[in-house]
Amino acid sequence: MVAKRAKSSSSSRASPPHDSFFKWDKSSPLAARMRPRTLEEFVGQEHILGAGKLLRRAIQADRLGSLIFAGPPGSGKTTLARVIANATRSEFETLNAVFAGVKDIRAVVDRARKRLEDDFLGQQQRTTLFVDEVHRFNKAQQDALLPHVENGTLTFIGATTENPYFEVIKALVSRSRVFELERLGEAHVLEVLRRALADSERGYGDWNVDVSTDALLHLAKMAQGDARNALNALELAVETTTPTGVEEQVYVDLAVAEESIQRRALLYDKDGDAHYDTISAFIKSLRGSDPDASLYWLAKMIAAGENSRFIARRLVIFASEDIGLADPTALLIANAAAQAVEYVGLPECQFNLAHACLHLALAPKSNSSFAYFEALRCVEAGASDEVPNHLKDASRDKKGSGHGVGYKYPHAFREHWVAQQYLPGALQGSTFYEPGNRGAEKEIGERFRVLRERQKAALGALQTLEEARQGIEPGKSHLRAEYGESALELASEVVGMARIDQVDQALVLGRPQLLAWAVLEQNPLVKIYAAHTEMGDAVKSRVQTAEAGVERLIRNAVAPSTVVPFRSGAVNVVIGWRLFGRSENPKKLAAELARVLMVGGELALAERADDEVEILKAVREVGFTELEWSARGGALLVYGTRPED
Repeated sequence: MVAKRAKSSSSSRASPPHDSFFKWDKSSPLAARMRPRTLEEFVGQEHILGAGKLLRRAIQADRLGSLIFAGPPGSGKTTLARVIANATRSEFETLNAVFAGVKDIRAVVDRARKRLEDDFLGQQQRTTLFVDEVHRFNKAQQDALLPHVENGTLTFIGATTENPYFEVIKALVSRSRVFELERLGEAHVLEVLRRALADSERGYGDWNVDVSTDALLHLAKMAQGDARNALNALELAVETTTPTGVEEQVYVDLAVAEESIQRRALLYDKDGDAHYDTISAFIKSLRGSDPDASLYWLAKMIAAGENSRFIARRLVIFASEDIGLADPTALLIANAAAQAVEYVGLPECQFNLAHACLHLALAPKSNSSFAYFEALRCVEAGASDEVPNHLKDASRDKKGSGHGVGYKYPHAFREHWVAQQYLPGALQGSTFYEPGNRGAEKEIGERFRVLRERQKAALGALQTLEEARQGIEPGKSHLRAEYGESALELASEVVGMARIDQVDQALVLGRPQLLAWAVLEQNPLVKIYAAHTEMGDAVKSRVQTAEAGVERLIRNAVAPSTVVPFRSGAVNVVIGWRLFGRSENPKKLAAELARVLMVGGELALAERADDEVEILKAVREVGFTELEWSARGGALLVYGTRPED
């Protein structure tokens, strides 16, 4: 048995103005019957309708210009238009953009013109046109309105659930004042429900109805700010519940309320504001490291039917934009989720998307990837220069143009790194990347800052360095002719085993001319001590260094093969060429090499591969540590450091 309305002595309200727009009767839905008629009955939107607010004053004074009301469904846009219709002295016309066209607009304009022409008691009759769902009008239909709004034939009021700045033509927006209505709070919806239960004229005030507090709170919560939805659910609950007891009371408890409202359809238009606002909330929640909010917005998008590929793409972008090197695995996880979306698909790929969502939300954050855009701005500003000669491709025209000459192959050096100019000359010293201090990037940044300082120190005196290198080339050409290109390459490789950019003085032995030039090429400002076993070699080296203009950097001396003519603990690095093959006492030679080195000093040797066992035994016995060695053709490269005594 369905509850029937009790007898009532209440009489119908006198017909309001503009009944054609807002006409209702006892059979109308509760939401239509309960629409507020005056500002005093309107619930919510205090930010625009509170006491003293501009819109409230304009309605009360009947001095309204063109308006656009934007807000979610059930927030009161059409209801506010009804309040204005009841308050204004102008003729109120209405159109629904879903059904109306240019023909309907022209008809309204014609009537509005006629009212202006037919003065009544010396006063022109104004016309206000309310267009519901105005975003449904296409550009041509909106253009048809524009001139009549502009010349005052019509006062325009539009209502839309979309962003008017995107969905309404700019000219119409610029001639209207936009008011944004907010989703009603639960307290507002609860007030609307209680009014419906208490109103004898339009609601259930003359019914024997009892709705539990829990039921009302549930309806208010599940309506999610939509008063219309809440009233529809209340109407369904009351009018389909069988009266009980002697008094035939309709009792609505929580169970009935839950059944009446159930799950509300999500407000989500894939091409509208909800789409962009929700993905914005999702990304900002990830960025804010809030996994709970991130999962909520992800769930809302998937439940609303959002394209899973779109979500996956945004996760991939986020991994680099907001996490980057702070967690290098984030991009791998995001890409794996994107691949799972393609391979697995919905609904199962929800696991993969949730996995990636949680990883990205919980990962340490860094936006250091934006350094790229600093570099891009530099390029776009015209701050570019030619590629440095040593960085040019040497495979095509090395001989003809010298392209690639002077390039240092980082893997040939001790730390797989060497100070070298990489930026164009005009940009030398520019910095774009600043490492973050979170996660893995903190450790990366610490190493990078050391390298940057070393690079800066090595290239700081760039002019002096270039002048020194220009002086090196003449001497180097003699060496190339005398020893060959392969010997020069081997000399560069053995020098590269040491941290040559960090030393201020080096001792070269065995083939000092060759090694000295290799040292100067990598650090033209280091002071070099060269020891020869033959006087003729020493004189020849002195002449060549004088011709090259680097005599001030190289000090030549003569000594027997088993004696190192230098004071103890004075040099940072000793570089030798086939020393042990000429020595009768390898251990004594190794001890001499250790003696002249500072604590922590480096030893780098190019020896014969056949002498490997004997050499390694000698350097170990005198205490060299951190030993490394490798064969290169018939040569043996050996590296070690002198420990503390």
